[in-house]
Amino acid sequence: MLLHQTGRPAAAVEEISQAIALKPGVASMHANRGLALGALGRFAEAETDHARATELDPAVAQAHYNHAGALRALGRLEDALACYDRALALRPDHADTLSDRGAVLETLGRLKAAVASYDQAIALAPGAAAAWFNRGNALKKLRRLTGAIASYQRAITLWPDLAMAHHNLGVCLLMAGRFGAGLPEYEWRKRAPEFEDSRSLPGPALSAGDDLEGRTLFIYPELVLGDVIQFCRYARLAVERGASVILAAPTSLHALLRTLGPGIELAPRDAEPAGFDHHCALLSLPLAFGTRLQTIPAEVPYLRADPARVEAWRRKLGGEGFRIGVCWQGSTQPYAAPMQRSFPLLELRAIAKIPGVRLISLQKHDGLDQLADLPGDMAVEVLGEDFDAGPDAFLDTAAVMSCCDLVISADTATAHLAGALGAPTWIALPHVPDWRWMLDRSDSPWYPTVRLFRQVSEGDWTGVFAGIGAALGGEIARRRI
Repeated sequence: MLLHQTGRPAAAVEEISQAIALKPGVASMHANRGLALGALGRFAEAETDHARATELDPAVAQAHYNHAGALRALGRLEDALACYDRALALRPDHADTLSDRGAVLETLGRLKAAVASYDQAIALAPGAAAAWFNRGNALKKLRRLTGAIASYQRAITLWPDLAMAHHNLGVCLLMAGRFGAGLPEYEWRKRAPEFEDSRSLPGPALSAGDDLEGRTLFIYPELVLGDVIQFCRYARLAVERGASVILAAPTSLHALLRTLGPGIELAPRDAEPAGFDHHCALLSLPLAFGTRLQTIPAEVPYLRADPARVEAWRRKLGGEGFRIGVCWQGSTQPYAAPMQRSFPLLELRAIAKIPGVRLISLQKHDGLDQLADLPGDMAVEVLGEDFDAGPDAFLDTAAVMSCCDLVISADTATAHLAGALGAPTWIALPHVPDWRWMLDRSDSPWYPTVRLFRQVSEGDWTGVFAGIGAALGGEIARRRI
């Protein structure tokens, strides 16, 4: 165990294994080897040892607690929860067990029970920053922003450098429309382990009040394509204030971003150009420009479709019917899974059956498999293998949107593109959306032509599309008058 505690878990496993061979059947030996195996990431073997320890001596609460940790690492959450409950039956006043139990309940989606478990942990150990942080996470998922904000603030008081607490506090404040308080906290994302851009740039970062007249501003990207599309508007704002702008972005977006206008030089995503006066991360631009809810630069369109492509697609699509461009599937990358932004294509079935409605697929890559499973009374037009097949992203998508009467989308880059083009757009949102859509409003201060339809309860897409269907009937009737 000294070997394990001094950072040599492999040697610890070897020696404990020798001890077990000499004297089998000792619970503490299996428990200790399980801890060392866990430090090596060998969780399946660790779980076997912890299970053996609890079998040999079921009256030791710590053994059940350790067993639960190994089961969590293996993703066996229901089994882990049962182990935490056994540990609490033996040691009901153990704050760490209650806090970790809350984390399992939260992952399982039992949010109210998770909050109750965190509250019990905090009552026993009010100085535990992690429990306050986790409580904030669960309350955020319950849309209880006031409680989440207070929990994150308490966690920060106890652990001032807890970057994710600052970040999550910023997200909640922004979701509540409190940009003045939220944007500085959101800057802490750069100190979180998940922050991907580690470039170190010379010169000062752009800050509020900096004079940009005659200066060169280098903007470097963050996150994914939708974020570039949403926040590239600030490059135009910098030009309006007299700056020359170098905007780094994925090269697949360069053709689209050239429509931002003059004074903006495009560079590859990982560029570190020489000769600029200020630099700014993409999502730090709202802070640097002193953005408040009432001052979001929302003039659209700020991106434009290529006129030649628009005309070509107009001829291909024809003018018949009420044309709705649809996008139902967002990214399937691990970062996107917890957001639950995508909806099943089949949710559009009732809309597809409205007389005169044409559903036109704007979907690329993930989600296309759903087209093969549609019922006979649901048609979705596809645009062929050449649709946005080149190295440039979204050029055909932008042109087709310009030919549609409406775009209906999940929260994806496609939705942001539609908003940036000023296209009439309806976005279907999960119960707890990304911060930029805020809560309990049907409009977006970022995109004047966007209308938001929200889940009333988690996972309820049927209710969302019932609302969309009712609104669509009225929209079609209005246009026919």
